[in-house]
Amino acid sequence: MSTPTGFDELIHPSTRLSVVALLAAAEWADFPFIRDSLSLSDSALSKQLHTLEEAGYLEIRKEGGGRKRRTKVRLTERGRTAFEGHVAALRAIVEGAGPAARPGSDPAAESGSRSTARSGSGPAGDRRLPRAEAGR
Repeated sequence: MSTPTGFDELIHPSTRLSVVALLAAAEWADFPFIRDSLSLSDSALSKQLHTLEEAGYLEIRKEGGGRKRRTKVRLTERGRTAFEGHVAALRAIVEGAGPAARPGSDPAAESGSRSTARSGSGPAGDRRLPRAEAGR
């Protein structure tokens, strides 16, 4: 299977994808908010922001000075377009994976094995069935 149009290798790593997804829902976000939301260290977040900024996906503004200095971040139009394209590409990959990946489909029900799949739901389920049969 070929890589779908819009798949973005730069955005794809989970940390960058998380950053871009978080920023897609906001006009601007403060550095501490992003860091805390994603449970990243300052240095890890800075590195990812720098990489995305170099690609033109983010705009970073530093406001104030001294102890009151704030770093604010937003997606650029280029970044938003890249994110939307990447999400569409991921959906195409998932949808192309077969019935198990389609929303609302239940492969167990389609094969008629729903009750079989549930009856062996762990060790306790496996032990109960033989005991019940032994008592008959």
